[in-house]
Amino acid sequence: MRLFHILLDLLYPPKCPFCGRILERGEEGWCASCQDELPWTEPGDAKTVEFCEACLSPLWYKDSVRKAMHRYKFEGGRVHAKLFGQLMAQCLQDRWEKPVDLITWAPLHPKRKRKRGYDQAELLAQRVGELTGFPVKNTLEKIRATAVQSQSGEDEARKANVQGAYRALPELDLTGQRIVLIDDVATSGATLAECASALRKAGASAVVGLTFARAR
Repeated sequence: MRLFHILLDLLYPPKCPFCGRILERGEEGWCASCQDELPWTEPGDAKTVEFCEACLSPLWYKDSVRKAMHRYKFEGGRVHAKLFGQLMAQCLQDRWEKPVDLITWAPLHPKRKRKRGYDQAELLAQRVGELTGFPVKNTLEKIRATAVQSQSGEDEARKANVQGAYRALPELDLTGQRIVLIDDVATSGATLAECASALRKAGASAVVGLTFARAR
């Protein structure tokens, strides 16, 4: 198995998802330069999102972070979920001290998931759960296909685009549950708000959003 990975690295050397540089020996997941230069958020930068107690993100959605997320979502870069989820898990552990019962995610519509081959938010949720020890549970479904949020324009248009698009799974009882809701990027917060509203209707007592990056 070790020989297989050595050969794989020779044929397809691992690259930093942010700058694209081939990683040097001792660098894992990302390069040392990007670790220092990425646009990190500060603890006080939590975003306000309706129906959420807070929305936490380790990075600002700009420049190399935006490009890295594009590779992850649209260029088959599912391998990046390991690193991105790691940064999100660390952000949650550093900035959220209240109890958590479970982790869930804002799901793709089934048609889009089939086309992409994976749900990027689900992979991030699985990784965050793996690192934090919180159980990961599928609680939501997207019942209406929508336009890509990044193509929906201003905040009001984004809100209208996802209105009524999500619901809690039938017969799901989340009474009293304190939930971490995962998505990839928080821009207007419309998707998170719509999902959090559905979770609240199913009985959740608290929802905190957690994304890889957020727009200013």
